[in-house]
Amino acid sequence: MSELVIPVLMMAVLVLGEAAVLQWGLARKVCWQDVIFNLNSGHIMLWLFRGLEVLCYGAVAQHFSLQLLEHVAPVWRWLFAFLAWDFCFYWLHRSHHNWRWLWAVHSVHHQGEHFNLSLGVRNSWYSSLTSIPFFLPLALIGVSLSEFITVSLIHYTLQLINHNALVGSLGWLEKILVTPSHHRVHHLHERAWSNSNFSGSLILWDKCFGTFRQSADRSQHVYGIKGSQASHNPGLESNLPFVRLLRPGSQPTPRPQAPAFQSHALMVFLGAAPLFALVLGYIQRYDYGWQAFSAAQAALLVVLAVGSVALGAIADGRRWGLYVWWWTTLAYALIFPLWLGWHAPLWLGCAALLVLHATCVLAGWGRKPLPVPAPAQEEHLHA
Repeated sequence: MSELVIPVLMMAVLVLGEAAVLQWGLARKVCWQDVIFNLNSGHIMLWLFRGLEVLCYGAVAQHFSLQLLEHVAPVWRWLFAFLAWDFCFYWLHRSHHNWRWLWAVHSVHHQGEHFNLSLGVRNSWYSSLTSIPFFLPLALIGVSLSEFITVSLIHYTLQLINHNALVGSLGWLEKILVTPSHHRVHHLHERAWSNSNFSGSLILWDKCFGTFRQSADRSQHVYGIKGSQASHNPGLESNLPFVRLLRPGSQPTPRPQAPAFQSHALMVFLGAAPLFALVLGYIQRYDYGWQAFSAAQAALLVVLAVGSVALGAIADGRRWGLYVWWWTTLAYALIFPLWLGWHAPLWLGCAALLVLHATCVLAGWGRKPLPVPAPAQEEHLHA
């Protein structure tokens, strides 16, 4: 997966760069904790399941392909792969909105109440798992694994760009491509709007299958899921929709109690940055396949997942997150640089930064008590 390090790093740079432009260039309010959640939401457990997705695709392409594209010229093979991938994505996306168990996965992406580039990378831990059956037909037809990975990167890049908050109408391109104007409609909290514009890169699929809706007045856009308020905890948000499905009756799952403290966005960011760097290290170190899935890889995956959950809990003001975060960072430093001997600058540097951050946060840095509500005024004044 090392070839994905640069694209993932560039994604993070674009997301943070846009947020900075919005905050300080255009004086628009940016919820930085939301940006941090979006960056960390799908980039931990997702990589484990992305490996399974690629492994399944490669197995079908190698052993069960009908080789229908074997004698097709390369330019037409690539064009077919590009169009067929987008067609499969349309039905994947539409199914995620129409089937309850798939919506339980996809709803994490729609919880975001701020339309910007970070929303484009907000995902459930399980989003790659649900993609597997929708793209396997490409492997059966004869689209190779390398072609599949390449066109996937192209389409996911276009989809990321379509979440940006800076671009308005794109003129004649609105008739061909999925643009930010089209995709803003899809993220409106009213289901009548969000159940439209399912296409990934080319808007023609919505126009062919009757799911296209014109852009609404941008000043009236309200994003997110109506009646739902998400936490900053990726573990909770990736699994809570399934808990709701399994619970009898229609009562919503109760949310945790009120937060114990407020976390400064800078404090959360300084913890998320080395954690995200470890994700890049994980991507570089381990291949797509599961054949050589090692204890060290599993341990690193657990550290990343638990650390992400703990940092999200801190952002939500949960005291248990402070202790889980500190023990997780300490466990990483003891297991990988010290016990396993991972002495490359990435592993050592992240260990030092994470332990330092967790210790400072546990000591009280970057968090403050919740404001005490002012006492209600007496209705009657005594002489």
